[in-house]
Amino acid sequence: MRRVDHPAETWHVDPTTAARTGKPNDYLAAPAGTTVAAPDRGLQAADPAAALAALDRVAQAAPRTAVIAGSVAEGFVTYVQTSALFGFPDYISVKRVEGGLAVWSRSRYGYSDLGVNKARVTEWLAEAGL
Repeated sequence: MRRVDHPAETWHVDPTTAARTGKPNDYLAAPAGTTVAAPDRGLQAADPAAALAALDRVAQAAPRTAVIAGSVAEGFVTYVQTSALFGFPDYISVKRVEGGLAVWSRSRYGYSDLGVNKARVTEWLAEAGL
């Protein structure tokens, strides 16, 4: 398995303000009307705090996943999840925002992720009931 550091100052970034690379190796869900530029999916939640807590439970139970910074209490958490075979890290930043959550999943390496980040976000949101 590949071993790399996951510096919070690099990967714990606000999904509502971070610049996306334009590569097809990330996926962003955010409520309509937030300051997020061009989210891939809308993500409304009547109670953003409860939604973040539910998503955190799903993320914490996911295999090969750990928190690298933030907390549910802070309203902003970043996780790292490594791939099973090669240990490639993907970073998932989740922030409570007005009207819901902003969730940004992106790969550290490569150009295309073959839809892994979109599938992860979609699966985690479904498991959290969002």
